[in-house]
Amino acid sequence: MSPFPLLLIAALQSPADQAIDAAVKAYADIRTARATFEQTITNPLLGSTFHSKGEFEQARPNRFAFRFTDPKGDVIICDGRHVWIYLPASTPGRVNRASCASDQAGSLDIISEFFTDPKSRYTIADGGAATVGERRTHVAVLTPRSRDADFVRARVWIDPATGALVQFEAQEPNGLTRLVRITSFTPNATVNPRAFTFAVPKGVKVVEIR
Repeated sequence: MSPFPLLLIAALQSPADQAIDAAVKAYADIRTARATFEQTITNPLLGSTFHSKGEFEQARPNRFAFRFTDPKGDVIICDGRHVWIYLPASTPGRVNRASCASDQAGSLDIISEFFTDPKSRYTIADGGAATVGERRTHVAVLTPRSRDADFVRARVWIDPATGALVQFEAQEPNGLTRLVRITSFTPNATVNPRAFTFAVPKGVKVVEIR
């Protein structure tokens, strides 16, 4: 194929579409990852805001682990079969468990959620250029085509030069807004398989979530 039709297609794309394409390409060959993040959850009904931060590890396709340093001790782990959600800071004495194939697990797999076939799953709008910290990004606004999606709208801040996801904000069906800033990201990092195991603490009740 002549390169000229491809150049024409690229020229007709919005900056948001180009940023999404760059992200899809950047994350396509990532098998493992390590990252740090900061999160802010806003509940407009209660007028409350909750801040947290922690570390993230992933081994695709179906293992990941969030370990929070604030609040310390909170963990969310998908071991390949189940996702374990243990938040002793807010719900002591209980751990929720669901299948890794459930919607609960899918919404936590950030790379797959945003960058697996996004143009067929979302309507993409241009959110303009923005600076996050000292990084220049472009914002893409994603509206799910399916009513069964885990969010009603999301904004993703992408470094257009590298395709790296810098920040995202998701508005959930229950009204909560989740803003996550990725403060560091190491693709194809060495990860310890033990990072994706969870041992139920003594005296903690396991609650099945479907």
